[in-house]
Amino acid sequence: MRRLVVACLAAVLLAAGCTAVTTPAPDVLVTGDPGAPPTLTYVTPLAVSETVHQVVWQGAGDELVDGEPVLVDFWLEDASDATVVKESYSSSPTPRPLTVEDLGQDLYDTLHGQRVGARLLQISPAPGSGAANYPTVTVLDVLPTRASGESVAPREGLPVVTLGGDGSPSITPSAAEPPTELVTQPLLRGTGAQVADGDTVTVQYTGFAWTTGEPFESTWTNRSPVSFDLAMVPAWANLVEQPVGSQVMLVVPPTYPLGATQSEELTGQTIVFVIDILATGPAPVNG
Repeated sequence: MRRLVVACLAAVLLAAGCTAVTTPAPDVLVTGDPGAPPTLTYVTPLAVSETVHQVVWQGAGDELVDGEPVLVDFWLEDASDATVVKESYSSSPTPRPLTVEDLGQDLYDTLHGQRVGARLLQISPAPGSGAANYPTVTVLDVLPTRASGESVAPREGLPVVTLGGDGSPSITPSAAEPPTELVTQPLLRGTGAQVADGDTVTVQYTGFAWTTGEPFESTWTNRSPVSFDLAMVPAWANLVEQPVGSQVMLVVPPTYPLGATQSEELTGQTIVFVIDILATGPAPVNG
């Protein structure tokens, strides 16, 4: 459950320079559809004297907040020969707090003040030292960190979910007897790609005890979405066919294994998960 599938975006991008823009940007054309890997067109080797930040398109979602998590897909090329150094579109998006300490000055400046849904371009000169001593061209797609779909009325007898201002859930326990079969209840229905069997999903979630409504595990507390292979958690296989952008309640009877989440304190208890589905894609092929 807790296995994270997180690309090391900041470590790669910190190799870029950190000089403010004072001259026109090098000529880099970014094409491609939202949610898909970008195509970059430029003449190599690209002459880069200082860091450039550009907006390919504006986002229409929530504005990014300093110190709060930001979730991005990224595409990073060596601008000396246009080779791909690292990208997340074939694996999982990368969460990081929006701080200079976690992102470095350049990446922070690129993301600061932007909104969810934006596609951003960063062009940076070679740092002058270190292993990655080459100019870079990076495209970043800013993804949501909470569900935002259409509300769905839950069935009777389930706990009532209340959302905080940041999207974090809490529940009011139900007086009904817990179900003996696993229940999948959409609370918000998104419009993104559907989760497929065997996918790696990126989520925010909280797990609660049915009887008390007390949380025992939450990405909201840890302040970062997580990504993991659905095959690792049999109870979560019921997220298959749920669209990205959805918030789903899973009520899991004690007969279902919960992987690393299963602890002695939870043995024999019915568990309630409230899950925001942020991204999904085929699990990376090992080897």
